[in-house]
Amino acid sequence: QVQVVESGGGLVQPGGSLKLSCTASGLTLDYLAIGWFRQAPGKEREGFACISDSDGSKLYEHFAKGRFTISRDNAENTVFLQMNSLRPEDTGIYYCAAAHVFCSGYDFEYQYWGQGAVVTVSS
Repeated sequence: QVQVVESGGGLVQPGGSLKLSCTASGLTLDYLAIGWFRQAPGKEREGFACISDSDGSKLYEHFAKGRFTISRDNAENTVFLQMNSLRPEDTGIYYCAAAHVFCSGYDFEYQYWGQGAVVTVSS
């Protein structure tokens, strides 16, 4: 049985940092493209970062560039999302997802999903 799990969410003040982790059981993440999505209150879910399975190339949406970093630790079967300079508008549920094919910003391209980690940025 495949299970994808996010961890590391929480409450942080504006300007602070959080590091989310995505790990899986029954699934080897280094053979998959891994994307991070988020859903802010009252908004649709959006993809904003992805790391490919082949060359480890990374893609970011504009709001994530320079503040967020996606990385892998294949030995630990884990993908990380380092988030710095957090803003109140970064508040939401953050999802990790895995795709067999390639990085995509569309959620329907991903086959495996975690349950989400709540990130709250507030003073």
